[in-house]
Amino acid sequence: MTDGIRHVFFDIGGVLATNGWDRGSRKLAVEKFGLDAEGFESRHEAMAGPLDQGGVTLAEYVKFAVFNEPRPFSEQDFIAFMYQQSEPFQETIEIARAVAEGCTYWVMTLNNESDELNRYRIRQFGLDAIFDAFLSSCWLGLRKPTLAFYQRALSIAQANPASSVFIDDREQNIVPARELGMNVIHYQSPSQLKTELRQLGIKFNLQDS
Repeated sequence: MTDGIRHVFFDIGGVLATNGWDRGSRKLAVEKFGLDAEGFESRHEAMAGPLDQGGVTLAEYVKFAVFNEPRPFSEQDFIAFMYQQSEPFQETIEIARAVAEGCTYWVMTLNNESDELNRYRIRQFGLDAIFDAFLSSCWLGLRKPTLAFYQRALSIAQANPASSVFIDDREQNIVPARELGMNVIHYQSPSQLKTELRQLGIKFNLQDS
């Protein structure tokens, strides 16, 4: 058990909400808009890194990945569909809120996301009222699971890995954080998250459901 946690870092997609623009969402887009799946996925992969790292705008991504040929729908229609894929995980958001409310811990995000989708999700889910900072790939210029992403985030937060905990739903993102000495929680459910946070000595006022 660790009783000296000072920083709590949450992933967003997969922990606090659905993923912003994952394979499942892209599959739905292929079906709804009648896209060629292989071609669209290939163009997506070419732009995914720059999009998440803030190198291109959402409009630039859509123009390249979707409007490589004339379409019977607009770029705005497609972008609106992208936004519609985001849904909050309210139980987990309430856990984050409870951890933050005591003002005992610095509570921040560590997430991969494009700039526009990130801003939309922060605003739409009320995350700006909970978190002290958003250490997102689009603003750090790096993506998980590169080691440099975590190193840069820890430096910005002035966080000691040993007194930090990182919560993510993907094992591949947990590994580098663990290597740096961070406490990690592989998110599976709200109840599991509450249990593991308490095992780390993190105190928050929230009843078990």
